[in-house]
Amino acid sequence: MLPFLRAALKQGKLAYLWISRILLAPNHYGVSIQKRVFYAIAGGYTCDQIGRYGLTLKNKNEYLSEFDWYRSRSINAPFDSMLNNKIACNEVLRHHISVPAIDFVKNKGRLVSLTDISKSVKPEAVLEALRDAQTYFLKPLAAGKGKGVHRLDFEDGKYVLDRKPVDDQTILNLIDTLDGWLLTHGVQQHPILAEIYAETTNTLRMITVRNQDGDAELLFSVLRVGTAKTVPVDNGSRGGLVAHVDLETGLLSQARTLWSNDEFDVHPDSGTMIQGTVLPNWEQTCKSVLELADSLPYLQFVAWDVLLTEDGPVVIEANTSSGVNIIQVWGPQRSGKLGDFYRQHGVLS
Repeated sequence: MLPFLRAALKQGKLAYLWISRILLAPNHYGVSIQKRVFYAIAGGYTCDQIGRYGLTLKNKNEYLSEFDWYRSRSINAPFDSMLNNKIACNEVLRHHISVPAIDFVKNKGRLVSLTDISKSVKPEAVLEALRDAQTYFLKPLAAGKGKGVHRLDFEDGKYVLDRKPVDDQTILNLIDTLDGWLLTHGVQQHPILAEIYAETTNTLRMITVRNQDGDAELLFSVLRVGTAKTVPVDNGSRGGLVAHVDLETGLLSQARTLWSNDEFDVHPDSGTMIQGTVLPNWEQTCKSVLELADSLPYLQFVAWDVLLTEDGPVVIEANTSSGVNIIQVWGPQRSGKLGDFYRQHGVLS
């Protein structure tokens, strides 16, 4: 493709994203249409960023915007496509660290079992496998932010979908109707995480960047915790809770949400304390993630979704970028470490 045409397509994609994902983004803070349009034009901020950050003309340039995030997604090019493909990413990572096994893939109407030499199977095979596996997560092949994720369980002889009892036909209809997904084994989270909230798998978002010496550094980490309203996912972008993790100690702060200004010392549904909890085996978890990042030296920025278990960390996914909101809910970053990294890679001027 000619360079000018490639550049034009890239700009066209950014324009589309600006309209669909910034100007027309959800509005949980009741931001007026005038403010919505102004801040979308003046920096690429969404309604929720306006509300959550309390944006004004005076402070808006302290914060990274949604548009900055979209531009950052090309930092890992051309290897970003590997991270964006959940199957390819899982295949690469499993040689370096524990990852959930993928048992089934459905694409273009064809359901394939990866446990039987890529053999085509009928939906009933998923029911049979679920009875053995106990828990599966159904995920779209490429979507992010917890979109389209379903949890399938077999408990006490009954099928459960997104933590609600269903019959076998409901599961079959889901398998038959949806396309472009994979099924991964559920992984049992550490009891400390289950005590905070057991109805969702509560994962760490650990961000590593490659410094100018070529070494991986841990930039930031948060624990994402689901609620009764977000089951089966824990994503902050779906309304879940986000607690900051002290990188030195693994100590959790109070939890916040991206959809309101509320803060939570304890979980609103379980009543379990969040603030002051120390994550188990934190030093070893950081060491494992940094070693993983260094084993993939062609990646400059990775947002790892890590589940803590009694047997050590399990990497659920690796992402080529991270939404800036779960970072900036703790303070602006345009002049911080993330902003500096973006400048090194031409995202910011």
